[in-house]
Amino acid sequence: MTPVKFYVGLHQPADAQHFDLACISIKRLWRRKKPVACGDVLVDSGAFTELLLHGCYRHGVEEYAAELHRLHTTGVVNIAAAVAQDYMCEPFILAKTGLTIEDHQRLTIERFDALVAELERLFDGPIPFHVMPVLQGFAPQDYVNHVRMYGDRLKPGMWVGVGSVCKRQGDPRAILRVLQAIASERPDLLLHGFGVKITALLHAGVRALLATADSMAWSYAARKQGRDANNWREADRLVKRVREAANQNSEPWQMEMFA
Repeated sequence: MTPVKFYVGLHQPADAQHFDLACISIKRLWRRKKPVACGDVLVDSGAFTELLLHGCYRHGVEEYAAELHRLHTTGVVNIAAAVAQDYMCEPFILAKTGLTIEDHQRLTIERFDALVAELERLFDGPIPFHVMPVLQGFAPQDYVNHVRMYGDRLKPGMWVGVGSVCKRQGDPRAILRVLQAIASERPDLLLHGFGVKITALLHAGVRALLATADSMAWSYAARKQGRDANNWREADRLVKRVREAANQNSEPWQMEMFA
């Protein structure tokens, strides 16, 4: 089994110097001029915070694209991928927007299309980093439906995010059912899990179906236990635990079939 490539989530871009891979929100990189000393950075769109607090994106696709273009061309960030501005589908997020799962799926694709088009315009050709589309839904079949809605936008072997899973990780099987549904529809896709915790990564099935993952669970855990929630050493402990989890044996699992 190929180990899951893990991008540790960081509050402070300066802390990325201690890691080879990091996930940093565009909100933390906005207008930054000092280079981020990290091998590869997964730039998160800040979707969860924007929709949870405001019910919408305060920055349009054009602004997001312009900032990504600046970060790359000025050498501030070595961008492995930039996540498109998606719309999560948890019930409490739907309550904020007043929209449906289908609406959020449609808007997610529209934002992806617009970001790709704007970046191609800004770079006057091919984009020099990956733009990560995100699959959204709540029930496993929702994600299958979203795969089909994307159509041929999802190229063979494409690196694709799986959203709306970070809040249901008490039972790794819930995440596994989502991943299996997607893999049954498109086994070629390289799936990225947003906010995937150790409890999920300990499951062999989750590890087998994810190519990459990110998490900032270290910060919450440190704060809950009375430690510094901004200390990069706490993040480093999580990275080491993820590496250990990759070498642990879990209960046998079998791929389920989806209609």
